[in-house]
Amino acid sequence: MEFSEEMKYVLDSFWLLISGCLVMWMAAGFAMLEAGLVRTKNTTAILTKNITLYSLACISYYYVGYNLMYGSGNSFVGSGVMMSGTSADGHSLISDFFFQVVFVATAASIVSGTVAERIKFWPFMGFILVLTAVIYPIQGHWSWGGTSLGGMLDGFSDFAGSTIVHSVGGWAGLAGVLLLGARKGKFGSDGVIYPIPGSNLPLATLGTFVLWLGWFGFNGGSQLALGSKADVDAISAVIANTNIAACAGALAAMILTQLLYKRVDLTMVLNGALSGLVAITAGPDYPSMNLAFFIGAIGGILVVFAIQFFDKFKIDDPVGALSVHLVNGIWGTLAVGIFKPDVALFAQIKGIVVIGIFTFFSSLLVWAVLKFSVGIRVSEEEEYNGIDVDEFGLQAYPEFVERQGV
Repeated sequence: MEFSEEMKYVLDSFWLLISGCLVMWMAAGFAMLEAGLVRTKNTTAILTKNITLYSLACISYYYVGYNLMYGSGNSFVGSGVMMSGTSADGHSLISDFFFQVVFVATAASIVSGTVAERIKFWPFMGFILVLTAVIYPIQGHWSWGGTSLGGMLDGFSDFAGSTIVHSVGGWAGLAGVLLLGARKGKFGSDGVIYPIPGSNLPLATLGTFVLWLGWFGFNGGSQLALGSKADVDAISAVIANTNIAACAGALAAMILTQLLYKRVDLTMVLNGALSGLVAITAGPDYPSMNLAFFIGAIGGILVVFAIQFFDKFKIDDPVGALSVHLVNGIWGTLAVGIFKPDVALFAQIKGIVVIGIFTFFSSLLVWAVLKFSVGIRVSEEEEYNGIDVDEFGLQAYPEFVERQGV
């Protein structure tokens, strides 16, 4: 191997590993965001789900999912053996696996927030196992895996996963919510929607900033190479576009909530920033920063109205994950077809529909099997007391809990 080729191999592989570490840090962001937006009595549950779903996603994708997504289907690439060699993109295979596996965990984290505060732990983990080992890799095989589903997804473009990661997590979560039902007290019989405030907005804000930082690896790493001047220029543009889209989303949500509610809603601003990030993820590689700003701003506007939309139809999403990841995953994917000259809008629509139908109905089937076998929702008493006490026996904030007989 010539020196220049070897250095390119080293730099490309190094960039994937560093980017993967940043994306892994997003798991902490999801944990903090969700812990801040649920009630105190369910904080331990949400934290436990986030660290265990990440661990399960990595294991299941290693043994099963990676080969379904990128292999020929005749053997399991992982199968407990250390992967070696060079990937099709010219970097180490193990760095490619690591970068891909943290994306799988991101999709799973989206589901966690959507079904928070009333889901049983073990059925939830069962769903995550199927999602990360089978559902996510199959749809990924049709797109990033290179098969294009027999030509059906030819021309579909999703640079870092607005649809392939974020909408997939949203569709899977939506299927679960529809079978799970809303939290007690969220929707009144008189049609009134009762807000259920989060317990720790500083923690939710910290989680948003952690996710924002991790997104630079999420999108920047999707360039998949660092070994040339062109690659470095492309990564710089991707990261700059990612950042400005998040800024635009936050500011758009800030202005819109002031206009609608006569005050700025912090939770909407946080979700506005995340919506800008999701929206730009499908195509951070091509637009000018002005266009990236516009795409992110539309994301920040959409999230405010989407949260109202889901509430109107009594779809209870405690952290706004459906509005952020599903709605803006769709918007970001459409934006590529609208603004990128060499991508057809119809190809983007086909990709959204095909992946959405597969993910939603396969997830719905898994959730239904779990619901009618072991059950997926905690009892009304457990929901009232909090999942922390009944399922985990731990309080996240024990000094603030009133104790009987003490």
